[in-house]
Amino acid sequence: MEKTAKCQHCGDVVVLPFRCNYCGGSFCGDHRIPERHACPEAWRAKAPRDASPVAPQGWSKAPSYKYTISYTPDSSRIFWFSKTELKHLFIGTLLVLGVGLTYFLYIGVASPSTPLILAGLTVAFTLSFLLHEVAHKFSAQHFRMWAEFRLTIQGALLTLVSVFLPPPFKIISPGAVMIVGSGTRESVGKTALAGPITNILLSTGCILIGTVTQDLFWFVAFINAFLAVFNLIPFGVMDGLKVFKWNKVVWILAFALAATMTAYTYSPALRAF
Repeated sequence: MEKTAKCQHCGDVVVLPFRCNYCGGSFCGDHRIPERHACPEAWRAKAPRDASPVAPQGWSKAPSYKYTISYTPDSSRIFWFSKTELKHLFIGTLLVLGVGLTYFLYIGVASPSTPLILAGLTVAFTLSFLLHEVAHKFSAQHFRMWAEFRLTIQGALLTLVSVFLPPPFKIISPGAVMIVGSGTRESVGKTALAGPITNILLSTGCILIGTVTQDLFWFVAFINAFLAVFNLIPFGVMDGLKVFKWNKVVWILAFALAATMTAYTYSPALRAF
């Protein structure tokens, strides 16, 4: 026996009528949804538009923050710098310049009476740091991750204070390249390796030049080799730990090469003076 009923909206007799879940009435296929049969309980099917969220009693509403995007990357370019990043890089470079200048004055390898040597060593020292950080940045951007250099308050203050301290207490850490993105272990490892590899390449170039000229290029070679081996230490936030987690063989080869170059350039660097 078929079940029939009249549509309560249009009066048509229908077989197996639709029952409204809100008002309980029976309707034909054309008028089965609440909006079609002027359902008096239709409000139950709609979320209130003007309702405001209410925090539970005893809870305090969290403060709101506004975040602004300081750059608009050009999709046609892989490598780019934002205006904010350039400001941070400029301040960081000045801090490292100050550390390098006072470092060479303290150890006596240069003096105000030899301005060209002092300026050359200070610039080379600063470039060793700057190119290390930029290498991290470009590598991360190559893997389509957001990467920008940012000063850190603690690091910048420590670097500033160390400008006025003797060499054993020199600290060069005004900031770091901040990286955001869904990188793989391989891409993170390669990005971390980019900095030390850059210092190794700079050291190699200075060794080749120093072999011919027998001058201060040996000292610059030593600085870069030391920066490479120091950053490859597999501990904490150092580059070495990320490389080690990605590929232990690559880490061993890179660390061994940097350590060998540091030892190889140490004596010639001292003899350069």
